[in-house]
Amino acid sequence: MVVTDTISDMLTTIRNGLLLSKEFVKTPSSKIKLNLLKILQEEGFIKSFKENEIKKGIKEIKIDLSYTNGKPAIKIISRISKPGRRVYSKLKDLPSYFKGYGVTIVTTSKGIMTDKKARLENLSGEILCQVF
Repeated sequence: MVVTDTISDMLTTIRNGLLLSKEFVKTPSSKIKLNLLKILQEEGFIKSFKENEIKKGIKEIKIDLSYTNGKPAIKIISRISKPGRRVYSKLKDLPSYFKGYGVTIVTTSKGIMTDKKARLENLSGEILCQVF
């Protein structure tokens, strides 16, 4: 059985696009990716994203990458929890990335959110990725 980590694939696509100074990148669509990209846009790591339908029932996401003075807005983007090794965290152990300058994205019982919002709402869960 083949296990594919679609979130990791999207993060790698974004990372590679930034290394090549691309204006945008494309990735297959899913609900979790859209929620993850919404957080990245709110935090200012990407400009925007848009879901397009290629064929009937097949969608892709076009992600507009963000740069500041010619340098990528995202310096480090890494997947923490993987299909073979899930990483969960209690509220008191929820990591702060780069002393609060970076963002840890967590999936909770109330959806996907940043570590800061999870602390405010008193929630914990699975750590998806970290971005700086």
